[in-house]
Amino acid sequence: MSKKTNLIMVSAVVATSVLLSGCGMFGGEKTAEIDPPKDVTYVKDEKALETEGKVAKEGSDQKKEAAKSKAENKTEVYLIDKNGYVVPQTLTMPNEKGVAKQSLEYLIEGGEVSNLLPDGFRAVLPADTRVLGTKLEKDGTMIADFSPEFANYKKEDELRILQAITWTLTQFDGVEKVKLRINGYDKDTMPVNNTPISEGLSRADGINFDNSGVVNITQTKPATVYYLAQNGKHTYYVPVTKRIKVNESDMYTAIVNELVEGPSASSGLVTDFNPDAQLVSKPKYADGELTLTFNENIFGNLKGSKVSQQVLDSLVLSLTEQTGVESVAIKVDGKKTLTNEEGKKLTEPVSRPKNVNTKSF
Repeated sequence: MSKKTNLIMVSAVVATSVLLSGCGMFGGEKTAEIDPPKDVTYVKDEKALETEGKVAKEGSDQKKEAAKSKAENKTEVYLIDKNGYVVPQTLTMPNEKGVAKQSLEYLIEGGEVSNLLPDGFRAVLPADTRVLGTKLEKDGTMIADFSPEFANYKKEDELRILQAITWTLTQFDGVEKVKLRINGYDKDTMPVNNTPISEGLSRADGINFDNSGVVNITQTKPATVYYLAQNGKHTYYVPVTKRIKVNESDMYTAIVNELVEGPSASSGLVTDFNPDAQLVSKPKYADGELTLTFNENIFGNLKGSKVSQQVLDSLVLSLTEQTGVESVAIKVDGKKTLTNEEGKKLTEPVSRPKNVNTKSF
């Protein structure tokens, strides 16, 4: 799916640079002329030198910036926020070949992530844990091997650890499932609370479970939706796996309804949707693109035909978690042209962003 990044060579975001080169001023053959030609204006020559030096400096700065970008990559790691949710945060790391192993090392308390932690977040793996290695099998299973210190965690963090490892590793191309080892030995259960893990873990197992209002879990199926959390003046997206009744014939509509309805009152999360927003027709899926047509309440309190960026992001992040959905097109009944909050026309389907929660705070 589009939410994944390349495992072997993670691409950094590199701005295209246009290098300007000044005209050579000292080239050509030497002559016997000692005095300068009378029509030479020294003021103009000095300005030309200044311009050439400025252009050369700009070119050098651009080269340095490009080299710096190539030496870094942006990777999602799953950390724990102040409310106990496992949340993706995009961090800038040195560009290394073993990016899967590196991403796990950034989950360790007191490790590389320490100086990069956003306010209100903490690392998920116990201090002094070492990542002994990672290996991707042909069937898409990533094996992650940890040192014995991995077992030094609190009981209440066990599921958070499993979710953080699983969702961090499955962002990479080719990784469908995760299995754990400790000191080279396969584990059938987690070491503290004995959660079964012998079959491996995937995103289908969910994250930040919300089973509120569910009477019989066997009559439901999971769907992950993205709500909003707030830390001071900053907001970020939190994935939450909810249970939807299996008799719901249209999973896409069910996910939209969950977003509009919003999270439970006790969750500490919010939604930016107008409660009266609703789909006016069944979602249409074709070749990876999902088209949604809303009533005008999707605009909320915004003027004109603007759709909130948070509404747009929540829809795209949630729906692209569904198998096969690569992009989402938004339409409003009776409106020809929609824009985002910045006024950019939404004439093309919106793809899932490469990274989630990229702003530090």
